[in-house]
Amino acid sequence: MSGNQSRILAITEINNLEPVTVELPEPLSKIWATDVFNLATMEEALSKNAFKAMKNTVQTGAALDPATADVVAAAMKDWAISKGVKFFSHIFYPMTNATAEKHDGFIITNSDGGAITEFTGSLLIKGEPDGSSFPNGSLRMTNAARGYTAWDPSSPAYVMHTDNGATLMIPSVFFSWTGEALDKKIPLLRSNAAMDKAAKKVLSLMGEKEIATLSSSCGAEQEYFLVDANFASSRPDLLLAGRTLFGAAPAKGQEFDDHYFGAIPERVQVFMQDFEDKLYRLGIPAKTHHNEVAPGQFEIAPYFESANVASDHQQLLMTLLKLTAKKHGFLCLLHEKPFAGVNGSGKHVNWSVGNATQGNLLDPGSTPNENLIFLLFCGAVIRGVHVFGPLLRAAIASAANDHRLGANEAPPAILSVYLGDQLEKLFLDIKAGKLNETAKGGVMDLGLSQILKFERDPGDRNRTSPFAFTGNRFEFRAVGSSQSVSGPLVTMNTMLADSLEWIAQRLEASLASSTSQSEAVIKVLQELMEQHGNVVFGGDGYSSEWHRIAVEERGLKNIPTTADALPALLEPEVVELFKKTGVLSPVELASRYEVYAEQYILSIEVEAKLMVEMAKTMIYPSAMSYLSDLTATIAGAGDVGIEVDKSVASKVAADINSMMLAVAELSAVIGKHGFDSTEDHMKFCANTIRPLMDEVRLHADTLETEVADDLWPLPKYRELLFFR
Repeated sequence: MSGNQSRILAITEINNLEPVTVELPEPLSKIWATDVFNLATMEEALSKNAFKAMKNTVQTGAALDPATADVVAAAMKDWAISKGVKFFSHIFYPMTNATAEKHDGFIITNSDGGAITEFTGSLLIKGEPDGSSFPNGSLRMTNAARGYTAWDPSSPAYVMHTDNGATLMIPSVFFSWTGEALDKKIPLLRSNAAMDKAAKKVLSLMGEKEIATLSSSCGAEQEYFLVDANFASSRPDLLLAGRTLFGAAPAKGQEFDDHYFGAIPERVQVFMQDFEDKLYRLGIPAKTHHNEVAPGQFEIAPYFESANVASDHQQLLMTLLKLTAKKHGFLCLLHEKPFAGVNGSGKHVNWSVGNATQGNLLDPGSTPNENLIFLLFCGAVIRGVHVFGPLLRAAIASAANDHRLGANEAPPAILSVYLGDQLEKLFLDIKAGKLNETAKGGVMDLGLSQILKFERDPGDRNRTSPFAFTGNRFEFRAVGSSQSVSGPLVTMNTMLADSLEWIAQRLEASLASSTSQSEAVIKVLQELMEQHGNVVFGGDGYSSEWHRIAVEERGLKNIPTTADALPALLEPEVVELFKKTGVLSPVELASRYEVYAEQYILSIEVEAKLMVEMAKTMIYPSAMSYLSDLTATIAGAGDVGIEVDKSVASKVAADINSMMLAVAELSAVIGKHGFDSTEDHMKFCANTIRPLMDEVRLHADTLETEVADDLWPLPKYRELLFFR
């Protein structure tokens, strides 16, 4: 069957599709968190003492005694079995962007040959998966396979329903026999503890007496593409690499801005309804969904939660996105740049810090100039981004995200902080030794009587900033759509802890010598802005002028690729940061460098091998077939005395030859060995393999615009992006 015939069949199939029938959504109050063993469920299932202990553990991180764990395990088992569960799993998050799980039954046999259900506190607390095949970054040898999972009581267990049954999922940490963190959850929990400790020092110095445990919060805006499975199954690149390695731009892309916030296609709306119903039952607070900028692109944004729970929920959300999309005949693409020439996908992480007694410490209130605690915490973020900008870039580095960072829709690879007009002026005043009253946003009056007037925000938003203040939180916009939010959260929490310690030392000295608290705060923040104010920027982050100023005048770093970014993990100041805060030991940090570097190298080499295969076995044969047809047509016309333009055949032949020459060059460098260091190997991938891949694609995409449509073997962008 020719490529065009298969596409026509796919189009026919899609046009005849009826949306998958799903039940009408039940009221939120009826389904919310019904599959979650949360505090509300525990209060009904546990004794008063056991519930009090669990609540204290969840809210403050206090230790839980083994006897209480036994009580919780029994209640958790009974609750799960009442929902049809036969298996449980300690779900954990290895040093990939995926989840891992091993399912165990509640079953044991007795001496009579009968079977009973059992789930004790010891089974709840500890699991033992074979850890030999998970990335470990040389923390242990392959033969040292033992890995432990341990229950994290601060993230609620839940029941995962699939067509094949239901499983009790227990969020867990994952570590080696020698105690090193092999996952993404342990560093996140440690970073939050480090931030809590440092924040309490600053709050105490500011006269706060009652200080509850502080926690960072996260609300991640997840962008994704939906492609019909009928087309995706004919694209090896989408199936294996998550992005199109080939594809010419369609005549119409996103130029008209007609998809963004447009009416959601019916089939997609049904998918979203089904997907969000699953999220609500699992206690994931999905709040917003809409069409994104690129055709075929969408977004879902949950309400913020504590960072640890939000990170677990993000992993679960990505899993459910893919599973639910498949049910509705879609392939969900979480790759940062699945299509060239249209916007890619990010996962903007909205991050803040707060507690039950002081509230959100990054909320400026109506008079930020009088909110000294806010100014200190905001200043701590400014310093953190300036000192550890390269570390933040490393935290969101991947082969996939490299395609997106620096493009028109994504922040540049230069880390800067956007504060908005009001706050930027306030901090510049502080740098000058003043603390002036801040300007208000004013009243929005459109001159229409039927439109109510309202107080507008004191500043606009800047979509070109990688790290922007957005009212009561910071938005880290450079995070990739397929990435775990844990890495960025660990980095932000840890840099904040370091900056708060820096502030606490100076604030204590300043308070001892100053006449007022306000003067002491201004003195500390004035020093902070003098040293770190260069990172504050409110202009166009995409402009070439900013790139010049940032690097040449402000001393900021432009870090375009993962090969450039990951070595920051080995810098002495970064090693010391994680060591002194207790977030990662030097060997744990080094292991992450090794794992992430290997993932980068493997990603590019897999794509390169796939590109060579597709060029040789799919694109070259179709192009040669077309060239053969052209040659025969030209010869036939000459036989009857008709002069035919031969330029098309010449152009096709030239592009075929150019593509295959580039393919040969690419084949020759794939899998090259003998590098002096991992960094050299990464740079070889970035500076040699990637450009050769671009060269192959250039000629292949040109051929797509020349070869007869009935001979082209791959579904085209116009079909992938616009058929729903």
